[in-house]
Amino acid sequence: MRTLAAAVALALATAGDGGESHLLVIAGLGGEAKYSDAFHEWASTMVEAAGTQGVPAENVTYLGERPERDPALIDGPSTKVSIEKALEVLSGRLGPGDSLLVLLLGHGSFQAGESRFNLPGPDLGAAELARLLDRLPAARVAVVNAASASGEFAKALGGRDRIVVTATKSGMERNETVFGRYFVEAFAGDGADADKDGRVSVLEAFEYARRRVGRFYEAENRLLTEHAVLEDSGDGVGSAAPEPAGGDGARARTFFLGAPAGAASTTAGDPRVVALEAERAAVQERLEDLKGRKESMDGAAYEAELESLLVELAEKDQEIRRLAGGGQR
Repeated sequence: MRTLAAAVALALATAGDGGESHLLVIAGLGGEAKYSDAFHEWASTMVEAAGTQGVPAENVTYLGERPERDPALIDGPSTKVSIEKALEVLSGRLGPGDSLLVLLLGHGSFQAGESRFNLPGPDLGAAELARLLDRLPAARVAVVNAASASGEFAKALGGRDRIVVTATKSGMERNETVFGRYFVEAFAGDGADADKDGRVSVLEAFEYARRRVGRFYEAENRLLTEHAVLEDSGDGVGSAAPEPAGGDGARARTFFLGAPAGAASTTAGDPRVVALEAERAAVQERLEDLKGRKESMDGAAYEAELESLLVELAEKDQEIRRLAGGGQR
């Protein structure tokens, strides 16, 4: 009989695998040339990082303030209309086992109790983005708003089985932010892979960027005016120090950009794999729900259910990897 420790080890070894990875990068209104240039640089770096980590080019969309500055890279203007169209296209492409990372780079504002992301033309409010994301199928979605005054996005987007990262803890932190620069750096560089598994999770990127932001302000001898938070437990309240074992961070720990290490492309479109990935996503959701109920459960009952789910998750992963040619029955 398998032990809980063995089940945990087996499940964590392949956690987050399966499905196609998609990336939507939105560089908002710069206002000044130095900001427009910085946002474009960060966005371009993220797009390039996605390519090196196995995200197919057709799964990457970059909407920028001025598409004419790099027509080969920027797919369209970062207007509210273009964002709505991009998410509409994604709603028809995403499957249950797929993942989508939405990255907002730019400035934000806080008006009438709502955080807004500044765009050329009308801005995008947190509630509006929530409604757009609600139209997506049951894929894994992570939203990273690296703009100033972005904190209220965690409340608006949280509670829907999503991962939400904001550069500030509230809408009142309105100064320019550098979190986006370091979040992108986490995927483009080699310093964020804390567990040395060859890829960077959203949780690892968050922790890396948060540390680098602190060092930046220390080096500049400036008061820290941005406090990033992560929310993925479903309560709509972000955490500055996520604790995956019993709070925020569990979903972010298993969310990666790109294909899992060793994944083969020969299974693309294989209906057996598609079905298994959908089943795996459902088990993952049951696992996250169980973790959220831990404090209200009997200890023995929690461990028994946890072991069962981890074993089921590991078996799904093994079968997917077998079909990919990476293992035996």
